[in-house]
Amino acid sequence: MPEPLVVAERFSYRYPEATSPSLRELTLELEPGTFTVLAGVSGSGKSTLLRALCGLVPHFHGGEASGELSVGGLDVRDHGPGELAAVCGTVFQEPEAQVVMGGVRAELELPLEHRGEPAATVARAVEETALGLGVAHLLDRRTDTLSGGELQRVAIAAAMVHDPSLLVLDEPTSQLDPVAGDELVWQLRRLNEDWGTAVVVAEHRLERCLPAADRVIAMVDGAVACDAAPREFLEWAVEAMPALATPGARLFSLAGLRPLPASVKEAHATLRASEAVPADDSIDVTVEIQRKVQPSGEGAPRRWRRRLLHRKNGSNPAALAFKEAWLEIEDGPAILRGINLELHPGERVVLMGRNGAGKSTMLRLAKGLAEPTRGRVECAGAVALLLQNPGDYLVHDHAVDDAGVAGVANAGLAGREAANPRDLSGGERQRLALEVVLAGDPAAVVLLDEPTRGMDRIHKDELAARTGELAEAGAAVMVATHDTEFAAALADRIVLLGQGVVIADGSPREVLAGGRHFSTEVARVTGGAALLPEDGARGLCAAAAHKTARSPLGAEAELAP
Repeated sequence: MPEPLVVAERFSYRYPEATSPSLRELTLELEPGTFTVLAGVSGSGKSTLLRALCGLVPHFHGGEASGELSVGGLDVRDHGPGELAAVCGTVFQEPEAQVVMGGVRAELELPLEHRGEPAATVARAVEETALGLGVAHLLDRRTDTLSGGELQRVAIAAAMVHDPSLLVLDEPTSQLDPVAGDELVWQLRRLNEDWGTAVVVAEHRLERCLPAADRVIAMVDGAVACDAAPREFLEWAVEAMPALATPGARLFSLAGLRPLPASVKEAHATLRASEAVPADDSIDVTVEIQRKVQPSGEGAPRRWRRRLLHRKNGSNPAALAFKEAWLEIEDGPAILRGINLELHPGERVVLMGRNGAGKSTMLRLAKGLAEPTRGRVECAGAVALLLQNPGDYLVHDHAVDDAGVAGVANAGLAGREAANPRDLSGGERQRLALEVVLAGDPAAVVLLDEPTRGMDRIHKDELAARTGELAEAGAAVMVATHDTEFAAALADRIVLLGQGVVIADGSPREVLAGGRHFSTEVARVTGGAALLPEDGARGLCAAAAHKTARSPLGAEAELAP
């Protein structure tokens, strides 16, 4: 048996000024060549563990560490980030804070040059890594011209260019569009299988990563609460911590179906084999779900249908309007091309699209941080904007100094007023930054750029409720996100951007139901008949009841376990 790559023996860690430890007596081993997913709600210790694996804890953050933790035979208390980088590549939640060079090629060359590699070796490694990770077309770009998702992929390439034995990633798909996110997970699995790289991924959108994982470690309050294979983890999650269950697992659990699926493929296989699915001479499960979930238009929220009427008769003027808005770069491409879009008071609109489609640019134009080169943008009042990097809004040493007591409480951080924002998890910083943005007089328009980055499902639900409060108070809310489940739960309308143009504008069901990538996991499982687990479960139960009624056992027949 090979020696473990990571060994932890009762390892604990507490940040400076923290009243309680962030890691509590962790004991675990990670083998070479394994693919491990770290699960847990915000603040559970996932990011802290990754910081410990690369040496930032305790060498950069300070604080107190006890017990033993070694990576590649190096004790993290005796060896700092520079030495550990030889065996551990790291990608953080905020790649803009990790990328240090002005050009993409220079960013990939830097780790190899620090090791004194010859020029030919550097050039070959950069070319192979860029091709393997899908960033070869970015090699000659400046890093300050990249979108958030492009920057994240460049950070991953820079972490892998020197071929470390271990790669740790903190929310690597959070800024990637659905296609790029799926491609990244596939690339990580390829690194794991073909290169033998051990991968540790901390992720909230577990449905993306579980199909590739060998093992899931769930953390609660800094300790390991579950360490199991994906299916066994899901069984634990639906019973002990539902917030960690994937949408597909929640769908099956609500419908009383087993086994819980770790992938859409497993879900389809179970549905085909289950007694709950009618035979060919009976109804189709998707038809029954559609009967329980009203089709697009009829099933839209009554409040939104009322707004649509107001828009038609002109009684509800726009809070934000793009009128033939273009943004063109001199000697470069057009980022936005003739955008016509209106948001009305009380609407919650989700902006989706590929990385680089122009979503963040639209938000910056609406805020006035940039001017359209043609056309115009009109606002009916003050505009509040939360950009992708929450660190831009957190400039003090204590959370209370940035957001105030009420803001800290609204962010779900009551009791942590004295915490240094840099020691908070990514999701915690995001929530705190939102309260900083919302402080002061109410805004007519609220714009959020990837606000769920680093957020667990509990806090996503709270964010959806918070945007609901803002909309009910009369604000027009526009959220740019790649999180399809969050979009389906939040939106009155979804606007899908292509390359700088609006290609779809409709209800969540119209835009998300039938897609291969821009769709929810439940939509892929149910053939587009439902978007969210609760709706899909109603249809599955109805299909099971129909099957039962047709069976020779009649009313006494039960749903197969």
